[in-house]
This record gives sequence, structure tokens and C-alpha cells, in this order.
Amino acid sequence: MDKQKLLAFIGSLGPAGFIGFILLQVMQVVAAPIPGEVTGFIGGYLYGPALGIFLSTVGLTLGSLIAFSLSRTFGRPFVEKFVKRETMAKYDYLLHHKGAFLVFLLFLIPGTPKDLLCYILGLGHLSTKEFFVISTVGRFGGTVLLTLGGNFVHHHQYYRFFILLGIAIILVFLSMVYKDRLEIMFSLLHARSREKAKEKKK
Repeated sequence: MDKQKLLAFIGSLGPAGFIGFILLQVMQVVAAPIPGEVTGFIGGYLYGPALGIFLSTVGLTLGSLIAFSLSRTFGRPFVEKFVKRETMAKYDYLLHHKGAFLVFLLFLIPGTPKDLLCYILGLGHLSTKEFFVISTVGRFGGTVLLTLGGNFVHHHQYYRFFILLGIAIILVFLSMVYKDRLEIMFSLLHARSREKAKEKKK
């Protein structure tokens, strides 16, 4: 979907634009028709930093909880219909490892498929309350960066936008360098915990 058309559509809703934008954020998590980077940027462009961050956080939190609840209600066959098996296998350790901190780290890492993680985590051990805290706080940093970027462009503060973009590129680069290492470490921890569990049973 075209960013300018989205801006025009939400702007045309008037006072209902707040609700429309929140629903847009919910949809991009649950059904992923629009990249989250686009919707986060639009929030800052239309509503400024404070309100943009608030509305995006509300929408992303609701969408994450809906995806998590759908997964928990309908189970793995439902999730596997739209989450690739390769992705499921890659994050399979999350379904067995109870470490909430490990999940939180993944939500912090740029480039992690956070929307798909909501569905995958619904099959695991996390409680709804734990997931709510982890997903909301974990998404917050990215929401702030995208919202500020949209606000800077709206006010033609391009030098600030490019500084922010530079920071984002550095963060993405670092995450690409260490993301695989972290995920390998998590997988090894999971494998060791399963081996210990088997030994205890013996």
C-alpha cells in the first residue's frame, strides 16, 4: 500500500483517525498487510512524537495480544498455516525454554520477525501477562525511532532525520552481526536444558 494514500486516508477520517490508525497497527501485526516500519513512520508524521508513540504502542500491543491469543486458542495447526516451517523450526527453542529474558532480547533485536513471534510464543510457556510486558516493552525502542523519523520529515527537519537514520543503520548492522550468535546461544541453552531434563528422568 502507498504511504501517501495511507496518510490521505487516515487524515480523511477526521476525529476517527485515532481509531483508524490504531486499527491499522493492529492489522499490520495480525495480518501483516503493511510493513510495521511504514505504519510507525506515519504515526509520527500525523500525530507528532508523544501522541504518535502512544497510539502506535496501543495498536501494536493490541495486535500482539490478539495474535498471541489466536495461537493459544487454535494451536499449532492454525499457526503453521501462515508461519513457514523453517521459521517455526528456527524459533522452536522458545516453545520449550521458559526464560522470559531470552524472549525479551529477541523483541529488542531489529530484524527479528516480531509479528510472527507473537504467534509462535502463543504455543509456548509464557503467560499472557508475561507476554504483554515483554512484547510492549520490547517493541518500544523501535516505535520511538520510527515515530521520531516521521515527525522529523513532517517538519522538514531532515538533518535530524538523517542522524536518526544513521543511528538506526548502526543498530541494524550490530543486530545482524550478533543476531545469529545470540540465536545459536539460545538454541544451545535449550538443547542443554533438554538433555538435563532427560537425565533427571533416567
